[in-house]
Amino acid sequence: MQIPIESMNLLMLNVGMARHNGDWNWKNVNSPFTRIYYVVEGEAQLHLCGKTVRLRPRHLYIIPAYTTHSYECTGLFTHYYLHVYEGYKNEMSLMELYDFPTEVEATEGDERLFQRMCEQQPEARLPESNPQAYDNATQFTDDIQRYNDMGLWEKMELRGAILMLFSRFMRVATPHVWTQDERMKKVLDHIHHHLDHSIDVDQLASVACISKPYLIRLFKREFGTSPVQYINKKKVEKAQLLLFSTDKPVKEIAYVMGFSDHSYFIRLFRKLTGLTPQEYRTMLTSKSG
Repeated sequence: MQIPIESMNLLMLNVGMARHNGDWNWKNVNSPFTRIYYVVEGEAQLHLCGKTVRLRPRHLYIIPAYTTHSYECTGLFTHYYLHVYEGYKNEMSLMELYDFPTEVEATEGDERLFQRMCEQQPEARLPESNPQAYDNATQFTDDIQRYNDMGLWEKMELRGAILMLFSRFMRVATPHVWTQDERMKKVLDHIHHHLDHSIDVDQLASVACISKPYLIRLFKREFGTSPVQYINKKKVEKAQLLLFSTDKPVKEIAYVMGFSDHSYFIRLFRKLTGLTPQEYRTMLTSKSG
């Protein structure tokens, strides 16, 4: 399955260099944007998806959006960071289409890419390294506005640098097996283009031109989850982004995401995240500054 470059709506939120001395220790970080790191010197540890990755100099690391992770650092550690937001779109993200390695060896010139972005966008540097200080709606909105205010040439240069860094991981990424199944591609396209509507399995079976029981079996075999569970997960993720980046009331977000019963939406949100929508928003607000 080929992804047109023009469909990759990648926006830079933050870029900068950070120097630490045993003070880069943050737990259970989870944000609606993708992080890329380039390690300059020292070492640290990244904990995610049940594994521990040692962060080493002259290597690149990627953490997909919505991935809960933690950092651990006991000594000197210097790295560049890049936060990339895939924008408000209904298409699937690259992270869903490919299995990306967390770590790749950097190529000649990658450090210079980061240096150039930092030189061109000094205001994109994070105010501090603690995610609790920048993972909030105000900061997110300001970052988006700053990007939108850039000149076209700046956006083009940034986009080129971001695509080059993503290409390092794409070189060794492997497409998911289901991307070879045209029926599953149609089903997922339908889901992602109708997240703000009510979606039922009968619709998906019709899209794939197969029976409902066979669709459920095929979907679970390919994705390890049922169609309904997958749809709910994607709806909640998009709701998290709306709670994070807008001031829409919870009830309105429920309706925007295709839930006619906002009480059910609240129960589902809590089941998948451990928090109610309002608790999630309050947590983000309390972490600002």
